[in-house]
Amino acid sequence: MSSTTIAPEQINRIVWNQHHDPFEVLGPHPIEKDGKITSWAVRAYLPTADAVWVLLPEQRQEYAMRSVQHPHFFECIIDTPELNNYQLRIKEGEHERVIYDPYAFRSPKLTDFDIHLFAEGNHHRIYEKLGAHLMELNGVKGVYFAVWAPNARNVSVIGDFNHWDGRKHQMRVRGNGVWELFIPGLGPGTKYKYEVKNQQGHIYEKFDPYGFQQEPRPKTASIVTDLSTYTWNDDEWMERRRHTDPLCQPISVYECHIGSWMHASAEKPAKLPNGEEEPVVIVSELKHWARFLTYRELAEKLIPYVKEMGYTHIELLPIAEHPFDGSWGYQVTGYYAPTSRYGSPTDFMYFVDQCHQNGIGVIIDWVPGHFPKDGHGLAYFDGTHLYEHADPRKGEHKEWGTLVFNYSRNEVRNFLVANALFWFDKYHIDGIRVDAVASMLYLDYCRKDGEWIPNQYGGRENIEAADFLRQVNHLIFSYYPGILSIAEESTDWPMVSWPTYVGGLGFNLKWNMGWMHDVLDYFSMDPWFRQFHQNNITFSMWYHHSENFMLALSHDEVVHGKSSMLGKMPGDEWQKFANVRCLFSYMFAHPGKKTMFMSMEFGQWNEWNVWSDLDWHLLQYERHQQLKHFFAELNALYRREPALYTQDFGHQGFEWIDCSDNRHSVVSFIRWSKDGEFIVVVCNFTPQPHSHYRIGVPEHGFYKEIFNSDSREYGGSNMGNLGGKWADEWWSHNRPYSLDLCLPPLAVIMFKIDRQKYLL
Repeated sequence: MSSTTIAPEQINRIVWNQHHDPFEVLGPHPIEKDGKITSWAVRAYLPTADAVWVLLPEQRQEYAMRSVQHPHFFECIIDTPELNNYQLRIKEGEHERVIYDPYAFRSPKLTDFDIHLFAEGNHHRIYEKLGAHLMELNGVKGVYFAVWAPNARNVSVIGDFNHWDGRKHQMRVRGNGVWELFIPGLGPGTKYKYEVKNQQGHIYEKFDPYGFQQEPRPKTASIVTDLSTYTWNDDEWMERRRHTDPLCQPISVYECHIGSWMHASAEKPAKLPNGEEEPVVIVSELKHWARFLTYRELAEKLIPYVKEMGYTHIELLPIAEHPFDGSWGYQVTGYYAPTSRYGSPTDFMYFVDQCHQNGIGVIIDWVPGHFPKDGHGLAYFDGTHLYEHADPRKGEHKEWGTLVFNYSRNEVRNFLVANALFWFDKYHIDGIRVDAVASMLYLDYCRKDGEWIPNQYGGRENIEAADFLRQVNHLIFSYYPGILSIAEESTDWPMVSWPTYVGGLGFNLKWNMGWMHDVLDYFSMDPWFRQFHQNNITFSMWYHHSENFMLALSHDEVVHGKSSMLGKMPGDEWQKFANVRCLFSYMFAHPGKKTMFMSMEFGQWNEWNVWSDLDWHLLQYERHQQLKHFFAELNALYRREPALYTQDFGHQGFEWIDCSDNRHSVVSFIRWSKDGEFIVVVCNFTPQPHSHYRIGVPEHGFYKEIFNSDSREYGGSNMGNLGGKWADEWWSHNRPYSLDLCLPPLAVIMFKIDRQKYLL
């Protein structure tokens, strides 16, 4: 063996991939004489090289390297006081290539202050430091990689560029267990993973937790992506959002799973430009090959549809990368990567941009409560329980087969907090709907006695999770005023939608799960029995002002044997459609923002099937066309009338006229706007029409019938009040004036005083 300037033990640690800092051995190292640098020792470990030369392009010189201690460990001494941007010429069999040496680039991108903030859990832009980032060092372009794996023995970057060989690009560890390496010559589209070894030497091939793009499933590599190339055109929207209070605006959300909203037909799997097959699924119900619509195709088809229907927002079931289609996106692996099923990150940016240019907000489902156990993902990331709790009594949801984030670990909390900010920052989204908040807040959620651990006070509340949610909401509203943060929280946890500075969790909306269960139970009854359950309809107003509620009829209500919305309704076909119109009319008149799942708007008979299209063929039938028209008109009315949305959360916005007429299953109430205008709402929840039904009203004048869910154009019987009624000076319901009305069957009617007619 030849002599070398480095100890054999150090060489062996590199060769056996056991070194925590390969920069101590590899790359250029100065040799000093009399306190001055006179020469450099350049070392390289190239496991497949037969011969290597150091090239100095500026001097046009070449130095042969010699093998020392190991056939593939090379070294040479270069007599020069300065050594800048040298290259390595590598001979491997009959092939040669020239590269820049990764270990010549020693300036870290991650500063000590970055590491300090990350360790505190307060680095709000950590996604700009960890992960894979295109950059230029010393005039050389490449990719900087950084990953948090504090308990790993060593970590390497692997990919197509090094034949997935973990010996070739070994990373160095910095403070707090962050590993980093700059690899020159790589660019966008590079596929990579991290090879992580635990202390026992077991190898795990992991995706990048902060990666911006992943390969289409079933492949699992991360892809280097530049998120700065897209030019946004939504400045007007973003500026208006900053100065708008969404709680005083109409919010009608179209909840959508874009993978099953509609597919595109394909005779056979198409080839992508890179030669791989396009993601294709077989739609069994349609008996032909089909593929997902891309984000750009969805911009052409979904956005015009949502705009035509009058919704204000699209809510997307989780679009972060997930391996299993059947999870609907709720088992996330790539928290920083829009799923590649539908295209690239810039394609998703285009979709959001187009939504904004068409006046539509974008909400995404966000899943910080749990993650799957897939081997390439976050589970057991560095050979230890890093992101999850080690104790399964805190770290596992057995019912879901998933793991729970350890919110008490600063770096894990930072990962999630920064992720929420990331979607607002890079993708301009307008809101998040946080999934399964109750599972986060309670330590005994879906756990039997003995299967959970109480908090330090002996209670069942997950204090760390509550603090985490407060931190997230405080920050996103600080950075992005005017956005939405919506909690799917199904318990009586107090002050979910109250500000953090008064002890609330900081959301600005909470799904009203109690209202949803009550009204669905009510509407599924035979109308004769509804008289005994009037409380189902009226009870929500007893607690409505305790939170900022969103009324949601979501995907969860039309799956797993629960039947479609039409299928839940009693009676013959006419009554089923009338019940659906009555239900949603009541929902839109009731205080609170609105969310409804795709397919409800045209009356799908089947439950939602994630593997298929919606049943668009139903629109060939008149009843379904009429129902679709009904929803477009209902949304238009909702957006047109401030009384239906400006005071959703205050006592001043709602007033009962009569909530106690259970004998007829009728309720009536008034919705008030901030400027004193009002709408009178009367709901008849039985097929029995009523003539000369009198209700009290606050003012004298002509009350125009502005909406009737029983209209012929919606498929109803067309009973009504001939356009409106004059108020009589007849005392009723503790009011000096009243209306003598005709109540159509299974219908909601709304009236608004016509000031012009009153003046005439």
